[in-house]
Amino acid sequence: MNKTEKENILIVDDRPENLLALERLLKRPDLNIIRATSGNDALAMVLEHDFALILLDVQMPDMDGFETAELMRENDETKRIPIIFVTAISKEQKYVFKGYDAGAVDYLFKPLDPDILKSKVNVFLELHKQKTSLEKMNEELRKANKKMWEQQKAVIEEERLKVLLQMAGATAYEFNQPLTSLLENIKLIKTDNKEGSEHIIQIQKAGEMISGIVEKIRTIHHYEIEPRSSEFSITDPGQKTRILLVDDSDDAFEIIKETLRDINFTDLSRAVNIKEALAVLKQDKFDLILLDHFLDDGTGFDFLASIAKEGIEIPVVVVTAFGDEMLVSQMIQSGAYDYLPKNKLSTESLSRAINNAIDKARLKAEAKKAQARMAEMSTIDELTKLANRRYFMEALEGELERARRYKNEMMLVIMDLDHFKKVNDTYGHLAGDMVLSEIGKELKEHVRYNDLASRYGGEELAVILPNTNQDSACIAYERFRKMVEERLFIHGSSQFNIRVSIGIASSNDSNSLNDLIAHADLALYKAKETGRNKVITYTPEEKKT
Repeated sequence: MNKTEKENILIVDDRPENLLALERLLKRPDLNIIRATSGNDALAMVLEHDFALILLDVQMPDMDGFETAELMRENDETKRIPIIFVTAISKEQKYVFKGYDAGAVDYLFKPLDPDILKSKVNVFLELHKQKTSLEKMNEELRKANKKMWEQQKAVIEEERLKVLLQMAGATAYEFNQPLTSLLENIKLIKTDNKEGSEHIIQIQKAGEMISGIVEKIRTIHHYEIEPRSSEFSITDPGQKTRILLVDDSDDAFEIIKETLRDINFTDLSRAVNIKEALAVLKQDKFDLILLDHFLDDGTGFDFLASIAKEGIEIPVVVVTAFGDEMLVSQMIQSGAYDYLPKNKLSTESLSRAINNAIDKARLKAEAKKAQARMAEMSTIDELTKLANRRYFMEALEGELERARRYKNEMMLVIMDLDHFKKVNDTYGHLAGDMVLSEIGKELKEHVRYNDLASRYGGEELAVILPNTNQDSACIAYERFRKMVEERLFIHGSSQFNIRVSIGIASSNDSNSLNDLIAHADLALYKAKETGRNKVITYTPEEKKT
């Protein structure tokens, strides 16, 4: 990124004082902070600027944050912008889930913690920088590829010939044999005219052998290549591109079938309408869809809406006899990757459209995966796949508040792997990581649907148990302790066991979040102090002793 370029962040809140506070917290030289005071203003802004992140207030008049986020998700140009909701409303799961359904990647709860705010913003800024860098790199590679093709076509063709020669099964020996025969017979013709006719026949046979090998090479054209995410195309004739044509015209099917005939390693299937296409797509996998705009049960727009509803993410190229620039634009906005008029259809244009669409789909999938990964990283511990400590503490605070409000009991479980340092010292840190990962899996399977398990820190794990009493928690985690004790861990040629000490505390015995954590810690400490590998529940008498 050039020094003059800045990342854009959109902050949305109907209260000017909140916008000012956010702007002061986030202000730095490499950021361009843009304000919006309503959902409508935000929707207008995202169409004018490229934003790395949106901080969106939930409670706003006319259009709240949930509605604004949902409208952004409906637009292809804006639905990939990460949104963090900034809210003072309840942290109850139904509101959190509603936000995630609307498109949020994270939450910030008021009053804002400056460190948490900056940390979250930095994660998504880094993601946007990487994405921008990747796009620039891809563009540079695309230009370099085009320039190489235009300026060094002869050299490229020569290299391509060598590769295709090997792929066609031709060896130096195969060529050397007929060529040697040609040269010897030519010499004989020059010195012995009487045997000329026989030599000419031999020359013809050798020439036919060479011709056959060359023909094998020529059957693979320069446009029969599969683009990769690197933007450089490589020939891969062993991999077929599976294509579904959705068109009710037999003539159109024959034309496209004939056009694809010159493009080796494509496999064409057909559906005559939307209903049949959806049935086929549910049963089989395809790399690309060629779509006619007018079908007997709807239009291309209906088809694109149907596959979006079904969650089918296959690139679509519209191929139709009807259309204009307005229709093309609308189809692209609705999800199509490209548009080809049937009257301009050719092997080269269709091949180019297929390759470009598959390439775009691959890049889109990679970007989506990267964004989901970054969002997950903000809440999930990489090693154990459990919630991380930050997310756990936020959830614990909310669950404790809920338990007080509804006069329910909740339990906090904190556990620690006994003598875990010995595992690292004896078998190595990879063995230690394996143990944490496997115990994380077991704990994830052990907890109930409404419980939340996390990696609390190092070799410590913790679980929130809503609507649970001490007896039930003790029974459940005594069972878990035995599961761990009986599990045999294998690392390389080594086998060993692990023990776990567990402390449990109740919200009924705690006046605050700090009390609850301290009580669970006290119970865990007693479990370790009295021999380890046991479950201890906190009682008020523990504090006195």
